[in-house]
Amino acid sequence: MSKVLIIGAGGVGGVVTHKCAQAKDVITGITLASRTESKCKAIAAQIDFPVKTAQVNADNVPELAELIRKEQPKLVINVALPYQDLTIMDACLATGVDYLDTANYEPLDTAKFEYSWQWAYQDRFREKGLMALLGSGFDPGVTNVYTALAAKKYLDEVQEIDIIDANAGSHGQPFATNFNPEINIREVTATCRHWENGQFVESPPLSTKHVFDFPEGIGPMNIYRLYHEEMESLVKHIPTIKKAQFWMTFSDNYLKHLEVLQNVGMTRIDEVEFNGQKIVPIQFLKALLPDPGSLGPLTKGKTCIGVIARGIKDGKRKQVYIYNICDHEACYREVKSQAISYTTGVPAVVGAIMMLTGKWHKPGVWNMEQFDPELFLETLGPMGLPTVVVDGGEWPEL
Repeated sequence: MSKVLIIGAGGVGGVVTHKCAQAKDVITGITLASRTESKCKAIAAQIDFPVKTAQVNADNVPELAELIRKEQPKLVINVALPYQDLTIMDACLATGVDYLDTANYEPLDTAKFEYSWQWAYQDRFREKGLMALLGSGFDPGVTNVYTALAAKKYLDEVQEIDIIDANAGSHGQPFATNFNPEINIREVTATCRHWENGQFVESPPLSTKHVFDFPEGIGPMNIYRLYHEEMESLVKHIPTIKKAQFWMTFSDNYLKHLEVLQNVGMTRIDEVEFNGQKIVPIQFLKALLPDPGSLGPLTKGKTCIGVIARGIKDGKRKQVYIYNICDHEACYREVKSQAISYTTGVPAVVGAIMMLTGKWHKPGVWNMEQFDPELFLETLGPMGLPTVVVDGGEWPEL
């Protein structure tokens, strides 16, 4: 019997719960926990599978450990906030349970996300015979797997990667983020870093722009370079990579609103005093913006997320483009969510299946590219995210 405990009842938590319920041959029990149990109950009510719910403060290790001991899962799936990764990992260590997340740790008071804090748990997990799988979303996650696939099957040496993420969907709102507004805005406004010639090179956020012609009818869109966490692990674990960049699409409307919010201080993450109380502007902004979970029925269009990998094959320079296309409306019909949450939630469940079936299982703390990519992709497609490979072809140098 493989029971899972899912922590986090946002948009991704909803998708993870739906998809765990579909994986009945592997996952036989589900508990969904959040700070607000009513959100868990609302998700459970959508699903034709018995889902237990619970209230838990994911910042509190003893409370998390008590819940884990009560429910006795084989795996904890963390889709709460990145600030809570370490407390949930601590609780897993205390209770002897495997761990999986979709985003790396980020301190609450510093807009900086990196793997160092979680990699530091390597010895503790290994010594207890436990596994922690980091970043089992899409980017990070599937993009790591795509890069590993390029290295395994299509290139003898991967030298350059461009990770390109397009949301070609529209929700009709003046300004909204497709996932947690606080995390989204912190990520987009952070100093850009890309890997080149053995080091990370910094540049102002969103200062480098190209037009990229996306496949399958999406067409040309503006893409902007920003820092994203999978580059940190990929250049460590695939050391032949000489250049790594991450690109994302943003509409002119999104960037216009974001610039104004920055200029007036609404994206600040430090406390300010207002009417005798301390508030954090970006948290107040989050309360004003549409809940990403409410965008599902409104969003139309597609996402396209993939990796262009360039390098050497049989002594010649070659490139391969590996990507997925996901339709917002199809996602909503299936799991009551838009494609941004879907493309994060489905890989989390596939990662869980890899761990629970033993296809990917090794004590310690690991990133996605450190395991066999083909085993993962064999399950990812039937779960709803098929992979397209364009072997060769001409794609622009970015």
